[in-house]
Amino acid sequence: MGFSGEIWPVHPTREVIEGYPCFRRIDELPRSPDASFIGVNRNLTIEIVEQLSARGAGGAVCYASGFSEVDDGKQLNAALLSAAGSMPFLGPNCYGVINYLDGALLWPDQHGGKRVERGVAILSQSSNIGINLTMQARGLPIAYLIALGNQAQTDLGDALDTLLRDERVSAIGLYIEGFKDVPVLERVTRVARERKIPVVALKSGASDQGAKIAQSHTAAMAGSDDVADALLKRLGIGRAHDLDTLIETLKILHVHGPLEGGRLCSMSCSGGEASLMADTAIGRKINFPELTDHQYQSIAATVHPLVSVSNPLDYHTFAWNKEEDLFNTYSAMLECRFDLAMLVLDFPRADRCSLETWEPAVNAICRAAQKTQMPTAVLASLPESLPEATASDLMSANIAPLCGIRQALDAAEIAAAIGEFWKNPPKSDLLPGPVTSSDDGTKRRIDEWEAKQFLAKAEITVPQGKRCSDLEELLAFAETIEFPMVLKACSAELIHKSDVAAVYVGISDSDELENRALELFSRFELLLVEEMVASAVCELIVGINQDPVIGPWMLVGSGGIYAELLKDQQVVLLPADRKSLEEAVDNLKISPILNGYRSSNPADYGAVVSTLEKISSYWENNKHQLASLEINPLLALPEGKGACAVDAVMQFQNAG
Repeated sequence: MGFSGEIWPVHPTREVIEGYPCFRRIDELPRSPDASFIGVNRNLTIEIVEQLSARGAGGAVCYASGFSEVDDGKQLNAALLSAAGSMPFLGPNCYGVINYLDGALLWPDQHGGKRVERGVAILSQSSNIGINLTMQARGLPIAYLIALGNQAQTDLGDALDTLLRDERVSAIGLYIEGFKDVPVLERVTRVARERKIPVVALKSGASDQGAKIAQSHTAAMAGSDDVADALLKRLGIGRAHDLDTLIETLKILHVHGPLEGGRLCSMSCSGGEASLMADTAIGRKINFPELTDHQYQSIAATVHPLVSVSNPLDYHTFAWNKEEDLFNTYSAMLECRFDLAMLVLDFPRADRCSLETWEPAVNAICRAAQKTQMPTAVLASLPESLPEATASDLMSANIAPLCGIRQALDAAEIAAAIGEFWKNPPKSDLLPGPVTSSDDGTKRRIDEWEAKQFLAKAEITVPQGKRCSDLEELLAFAETIEFPMVLKACSAELIHKSDVAAVYVGISDSDELENRALELFSRFELLLVEEMVASAVCELIVGINQDPVIGPWMLVGSGGIYAELLKDQQVVLLPADRKSLEEAVDNLKISPILNGYRSSNPADYGAVVSTLEKISSYWENNKHQLASLEINPLLALPEGKGACAVDAVMQFQNAG
């Protein structure tokens, strides 16, 4: 690719490779190499790395596999790190790096990229995914491709830190399967924000975290992917869920950067395309706003009288092949100042059809975008309907060439989310990473009554109640509180009491209480009797646990019997400020009920959020002892009545 520096093959027997004279050994090289690709077996790789490090080499790619990813490779991995010393290396078990800006490649296979002057950088934990991304024919200019491999030494954060120093990088895309060093990643993403380089990630893979943490609704509801999603949101990294969307998002970010908001407009010469655009936006945080009277009049003045002006706009084919008419319509729409204007334009097959009459539309949108200086995209509803040459030309005109309606709207939504994140000041506190403790790895669960005593000390409201060991004690305490009451078995071994008929609610008199107590005492040693908290607006679940790599997190979701059924939950990393907790509550499907759905009484929203703050503070004050916590349900009471934790499960580290 026109690399201007020297290339030195090293081979023990060959004289020449591809016209380059070979050196027999590392010590025969004329100088210390800036970068090396090591394509030998795993044992010899360690020797070569040691020799390169001794010569003061700039760095190396370790292509061989068979290190930490296999059982017998752990010691070899340690030996590789020791051999490298201070010399950085990529891998092992990776393809390496391609620098399309300078034509420098340390790569063992085909690739589909070309030299560029500016473009996006792609970091991938999968070398093959990296190759696939270079083969795209959608007009995305790639500046760097880095395959990370095992990340034995140089990890995602290190590579990101380096790329952020190159002003020719417009945006960064990640394909990641897991995280290695979250605090470093957080520091580097703050630098990315300072330098106005947006980052978007495709995160795949699920860990076995769920099998290692406490059995609870919290563990069942929030898997490792939910926690990873919360991490990406916290860091301001947009998240794509497929490779198509990753590419389309990078195109928007390369041309326009993060979007100012989610207000979009769409133009097409087909009612079908306009309908599909409107339908695909349903349920998203982006939208097609209705036009104001002034906007309506200015657009209507440019189209045929039979055109019904709206957003999305179907301008029909009256002006097709008439560049000036199209230019006037496109300009009028762009002058409405949307955050992204999209022209839906599918191109015909070049091998069977003519593209001649599409040229006026392309010229018109390029002129309109230049005139208005508004973020603009040309969108083909089918990915194969946008020729690569046309996509590249649009890129050169500062228009994002997008492929696929769903993918394009996904990309716009992600770009708008990054833009919204950038508007807010950076959080003052950094993520702590996994909290360490001095325990032996086992957990000690306490019963519900003990858990509620801890919550009460943290000023979290719990029902008035008592743990009793016999009927006389239970009936005596019951005289001090009012009916209706709740009676339940009290044991650290009981997590889901309703599954074993170990809880009775709505007990209305002394006879019923005594009968229920006798039945439960026949099966359990300790019972808990409490006042029954009624008139709740809705039930929530709140849980705290820890991801072994990312660290502590809080789950907030629909509670009670709906905890697992509705799958309505949000995950927030800890420590969390009040705004983050409010956002979590507001993003729940059940939030309209909290706010008074259809004139019903609203819940005490402030008390709910304040309770979440107290739970977060309780974790902060006890994080080295507390292994997990769950409140299910947390009752959201009517406005002015507060919130009450009516069931709780806690686990402590064994040393606690």
